[in-house]
Amino acid sequence: MLQWAVKAKVRGLHRIGANPMVTSRELGKTRLPLWAAGFVALICVTILGLSVWREWETRDAELRSAEIDVTNLAHSLIQHADDTFELTDTILVGLVHRLELDGTGPDTITRLQAYLPTRKSSERIRGIFVYDETGRWLATTEHVNFSGLNNSDREYFRQHRDSPEKGTLIGRPIKSRAGGQWIITASRRIDHPDGSFAGVVLLTIDTAYFAKFYERFDFGPNGSASLLNNAGIMLARTRDESGSFVGRDLSNAPLFRDWESRPAAAVYYFKSPLDGVQRLSYYQRSSHYPLMVLASKSQDDVLAPWRHAAAARMIFVLGLVLLIAMIGFYLVRQLSQRQRMAQVLVAKEANFRLLAEQSSDMVTRIGLDNRLLYVSPACVRITGWPAEELLGTSALAGIHPDDMERVEQAIAALKNGEAEEARFVYRQRHRDKGEIWAEAALHVTLASDTGEIDGVVAVMRDMTEQKDLQDKLAALATTDGLTGLANRRAFDERLADEWARARRDGTQLSLLLIDVDHFKKFNDHYGHLAGDACLRALGRILSTQARRPADLAARYGGEEFAVLLPNTGSDGCADVGEGVRQALHDLAMPHAQNPASRLVTASVGAATSFPSQIATDCSTLIAAADRALYAAKDSGRDRLVMAGQVVPWPAKSA
Repeated sequence: MLQWAVKAKVRGLHRIGANPMVTSRELGKTRLPLWAAGFVALICVTILGLSVWREWETRDAELRSAEIDVTNLAHSLIQHADDTFELTDTILVGLVHRLELDGTGPDTITRLQAYLPTRKSSERIRGIFVYDETGRWLATTEHVNFSGLNNSDREYFRQHRDSPEKGTLIGRPIKSRAGGQWIITASRRIDHPDGSFAGVVLLTIDTAYFAKFYERFDFGPNGSASLLNNAGIMLARTRDESGSFVGRDLSNAPLFRDWESRPAAAVYYFKSPLDGVQRLSYYQRSSHYPLMVLASKSQDDVLAPWRHAAAARMIFVLGLVLLIAMIGFYLVRQLSQRQRMAQVLVAKEANFRLLAEQSSDMVTRIGLDNRLLYVSPACVRITGWPAEELLGTSALAGIHPDDMERVEQAIAALKNGEAEEARFVYRQRHRDKGEIWAEAALHVTLASDTGEIDGVVAVMRDMTEQKDLQDKLAALATTDGLTGLANRRAFDERLADEWARARRDGTQLSLLLIDVDHFKKFNDHYGHLAGDACLRALGRILSTQARRPADLAARYGGEEFAVLLPNTGSDGCADVGEGVRQALHDLAMPHAQNPASRLVTASVGAATSFPSQIATDCSTLIAAADRALYAAKDSGRDRLVMAGQVVPWPAKSA
């Protein structure tokens, strides 16, 4: 600021010098004190203005941070809701299919009454009910005498009776007749063989289940999470022990009045019609069901820490402005002395400009002894250390030990005249961030008098974000998007590596190939969404079974999966394969087109080899497991077959 004032004075003197009637002394007595006073006032106003702007920006940052929090919470909650209703949908589809095949006769109902408890999840599913076409209770998981109960008056029953639609209906929350609590209903229609109405299968979920789940998340003292249907009916809400909010119709609230024109997910500020609290929220509609979640925080809760901190900072700024005003008053009195400094400042301006020129990259000059002779101001942004702390220190300080030899060799080659420039990427310690990736471009410098190499100029930039992006892209290139397992490319690379390692170490290598039985029929019958869910479920099973760090579970292609088991014999390989098959049985996913069990099953082909004893490559292991897989399919499916016991080891292709 002082330099600006002095330069302004010098420029003024040059302009006035042409008028002999106005001397520099008169200018100092009249205009300069006024300019200085105005400048100090400008500084005070600027500081106050910047402080107010900064506080407003901080307030906005707090709100943006809270928006990110509620956005993440809403994504988690809608995923939980989708998972819950996907489970109910799967159970309903299976039950309806079974009843439409077997009918609703006494024998079928007796078996169904014994079967229903096995399909109930104590956490998510409250109860399962089956009604005939008159609304009479046929079967249930509830321990009640239902001989005289009838649900034909329920809205969901009437809707199924009057509409041939076969989809799952998620109804309004109602009071359960079995337990008296608030429940959310999910139901599907049962048809007679001629297509006429045969009854309803109903699953119920306690609204308290969602409220209890939402309590795991921190929404702040006055925050909340709500589950609503697309018609604006409240299904569940946090801090609703009495259930007073459940079933509340909010369709007239601003959020729902222009519902069709709103995006599927967005940040939303509103004043709650339930408790009058001004809220910051994020709503997210389900892409699969007529549901939405609303995760919100009280705006006062979010801004409370900022208000306290802002008050303290503004008190400090006001004190600082008062201090600047007092110092400015003193400086106005001393301006005559400051004029003598003008020429000194002007003389240093050229050198100062060279040093003060900023670059987004960090520029350093390294001497022949590897000491830093010059460091640009960008070093604070790049390394976290100011230039004055780096000058005179070793240019190699802070380089990761694994990269040190490579960097030393590059610098030595430059100083010895073997190369004029070099470029490399390495890891560098940062004062605050720990470790960053940096890219350095080095070039030799020559002495002006002798022309000999007298040092190296290095230009360094932060490459951490680019490196992270490269790593993420590399991970995406080796991961199957649907199941999260390794993809075919990653599997082929790992198989080649493990084959070479097993041949070198003289160890065994095993491979499992798993194929979902009649998967195309499953897809055709239940749809691609159910097919994707089936593949994801199998992927989770494989991830659990391939528990050792060296094991690799991969999606080999379509509905076919592979598990690579290094240093594993045939017994261990068979154990893992049987574990996969049994886990899939335990999952009990309905598959009406799989006649043996009417459940999703898999055929498993297994092969074990000693690569050190075979002159062929790893393709023989794949071929053996593949032939064992086809043998498992040909012999009835839903079984494991070991290669070598069923088919001969495949010969190497010519």
